[in-house]
Amino acid sequence: MGRIIVLLFITIFLHAEDFITQTEYAKMLYSNPRGIGCDSCHGKKGEGGVLATFNKKGEKKLLKAPPINNLSLNEFRRGILKQSPVMPSYFLTDEEIVSLYNYVHVKDQNSSK
Repeated sequence: MGRIIVLLFITIFLHAEDFITQTEYAKMLYSNPRGIGCDSCHGKKGEGGVLATFNKKGEKKLLKAPPINNLSLNEFRRGILKQSPVMPSYFLTDEEIVSLYNYVHVKDQNSSK
């Protein structure tokens, strides 16, 4: 009986489709790639945003996260991989970078949320 259950489980597992879609995976990755989510700084749609305001010599200054939904894939990849004093370092695979890129560049997803 135990062997039948194991064989049934293996058969179902081998024929099962992905538990989540690529878009769902990318959305989860965008909100929490490895700690601080991209959406915390770059917005829900990659449109960019203000991180902080401060005064410097009596003048109001803004620290901004740039929009990332208008970059080429190479620009997007370089932005993630380069060291920055403001942006956290992420250790993402190329597949994850491409998933994130596709997520912020899907027009239907961006316009509906």
